[in-house]
Amino acid sequence: MIRGERVGAFDIYGDTPEFFEIMPMNITQGRTINRIDVEDKRKVVVIGDRVYQEMFMAGENPIGEYLQIQGVYFKVVGVVKSKQRGQMAERDEKSVYMPFTTLQQTYNYGDIVGWYSITAKKGVPASEVEKKTKDYMKTRHHIHPDDDRAIGSWNMENEFNKFSNLFKGITILVWIVGMGTLFAGVVGVSNIMLIVVKERTKEIGIQRAIGAPPSAIISQIIIESVFLTTMAGYVGLVAGVGLLELVNYLLVASGAESEMFRNPEINFNMAMSALGILVISGIFAGLIPAKRAVSIKPIDALRDEG
Repeated sequence: MIRGERVGAFDIYGDTPEFFEIMPMNITQGRTINRIDVEDKRKVVVIGDRVYQEMFMAGENPIGEYLQIQGVYFKVVGVVKSKQRGQMAERDEKSVYMPFTTLQQTYNYGDIVGWYSITAKKGVPASEVEKKTKDYMKTRHHIHPDDDRAIGSWNMENEFNKFSNLFKGITILVWIVGMGTLFAGVVGVSNIMLIVVKERTKEIGIQRAIGAPPSAIISQIIIESVFLTTMAGYVGLVAGVGLLELVNYLLVASGAESEMFRNPEINFNMAMSALGILVISGIFAGLIPAKRAVSIKPIDALRDEG
């Protein structure tokens, strides 16, 4: 591709207006290819954002300018920026899109079609659309129904399911580890509260002797237990958020930022759920010590030497 003194090598695609409805792109300048462009075989192109950056000056308006592609001049009618990330976004933004009929006529492609981009209606699985499309293509081109290598395809649904299953497995593992850690914490807090009850045996006996009901003793022990578990959980949550922010800062600062791990964060609803579970765990952690506290007879508690 040539424009003045600037030269670039980019992928060129012939497409229809529907392509831009399927592919996740934003129109940053101008427009996309329309039906009239296709019918009249107009020599117009829509360029990706990276093409614009390399072939035009910063701030320059590309709409209406011409690019020379393999000896033929094409008018720029739009600039698009991909909504995807990583290599797929880079591929989309380093591409030039022209009407499919223009590509066929200008470069003598005839009836050759490189690939189709197909989307499913809402509620229809993409895998079902893929199967029906392949079956139709096999019938039309006299391909044996069992030949699965004649027509290639790439299904976003399959990739999405792979990642979904992967993250489901990770989530289950995190819950198993988390529940195990929480159980260990509950046992630890319960043991601490048992020690506290033992050390405050005389105090509990005095409270019982002056008329404190068992419910008051139980609520006192449970509240302390809940306070301990909640505070420990809150501190852990704050430390976890701080660690994630530190990791994100180091990734950005080192230039090793990964698309998959971009902007790590803790879901707010999950954080609140975790704190709720900690409160419930604190109640359970305090039940055994509380039961131990109310089982002590006042006279025995007063005799205790602690």
